[in-house]
Amino acid sequence: MTPFQLTFDCADPTIMVRFWADALGYEAEPAPAGFDNWNAYWRSAGVPEEDLDPAGDGCGSIVDPRGSGPRIWFQPVPEGKAGKNRLHLDIRASGGREVPLAIRKERIEAEAARLELAGATRLRVLAPDDQEHYAVVMQDPEGNEFCLA
Repeated sequence: MTPFQLTFDCADPTIMVRFWADALGYEAEPAPAGFDNWNAYWRSAGVPEEDLDPAGDGCGSIVDPRGSGPRIWFQPVPEGKAGKNRLHLDIRASGGREVPLAIRKERIEAEAARLELAGATRLRVLAPDDQEHYAVVMQDPEGNEFCLA
């Protein structure tokens, strides 16, 4: 396996770290050993003060505490989101196809409500009449689409 990380371009890494850590059961990545926080690390690496996170500790990444999922980094960029994502995350909240549709729907709706409280926006429900499928399309606090399925 080739190691990889996912990178989100964003305006506010602090908000995105908080939202996605909650949504995925991840945690903010600890600063490297020997540093009190990420801003201290970035200063030691020569990053100019004006490029550091003034509102937080400079942490722009989250990690899976179990060590199985990829690291996710939130890269600050000056431009806003311009269009639809070409890649999105599907959060598997339902328990899978072996779970009856009514229970999957309840689980997805509960997770959608929880994430709305955390800053997500519900866009639409995907529930074709001729399929045993139910999903909710949502947006994170910066407008990136993701699905609950």
